[in-house]
Amino acid sequence: MREQRSFKEDGGALYLVPTPIGNLEDMTYRAIATLKEADLIAAEDTRHTKKLCHAFEITTSLISYHEHNKEEREEQLLAKIREGQMIALVSDAGMPAISDPGADLVAAAKKEGLKVIALPGANAALTGLIASGLSTDSFTFVGFVDRKKKKRKEIFQQWQPIASTLLFYEAPHRLKDMLADAYDVFGDREASVCREITKQYETIITGTLKELVEWSQQGEIRGECVVLISGASYEEQKEAEGEAWWAHLSILDHVQSIIDQGESSKDAIKTVAKERSLPKREVYQAYHVESESE
Repeated sequence: MREQRSFKEDGGALYLVPTPIGNLEDMTYRAIATLKEADLIAAEDTRHTKKLCHAFEITTSLISYHEHNKEEREEQLLAKIREGQMIALVSDAGMPAISDPGADLVAAAKKEGLKVIALPGANAALTGLIASGLSTDSFTFVGFVDRKKKKRKEIFQQWQPIASTLLFYEAPHRLKDMLADAYDVFGDREASVCREITKQYETIITGTLKELVEWSQQGEIRGECVVLISGASYEEQKEAEGEAWWAHLSILDHVQSIIDQGESSKDAIKTVAKERSLPKREVYQAYHVESESE
């Protein structure tokens, strides 16, 4: 166990600095100050970050840190922190260490007991979540899913019984297929697609997954997307656990629950009889006798 006291100014540190995801005005005063004061900025794409630095008159040197050189760069950056330097880590946009190799650098620094200081800031997933209208009581960030259809559906199936709102990232050219697979696995749940968040053409589409599939087929989609899907219902969770969703209900409540979903009492009785493997007359009698006696 280790305790980090971030307010102590002794020694080097790795600073995780969020950058705007589309609107430069989302850059914070603290982020600018940290990038100016840092000894070195480790950037996922130095060409991209140079433009950001130019906009805020930041002259700190840059070094690349990305998926293809992270192993050799990791030791270089950790060595500089051990020497007492202040290293700032940025991604192309948003919070570093989320859906990028920065998480590996953070893990390595923490393993050595080096100081890691994270700044709050722009983030597409959380911004999309609070704008979607879906439940924020609990949520799960999944990030990008596999490009291959079979693997993608396997990932969806793993998350299908989870009750929390699910947050995904997806590229625009794969969105259509991703939504179609999501509809196949999750059914017609409430969902939202947020594209170009904080940018000029920000668009937020809400509806059911079936409606979103139809929308995605109407034309070309541009911009990175956040896809949010509502969590599993109580019935779906119980079904995944191998327990019938109605197991805790009386026959009367079982029938009433199906009526509440829009079925007629006749059809509800028929369904309950089938699900409980009971004669229809037994369900009919239990429903009518019990409901009339209450």
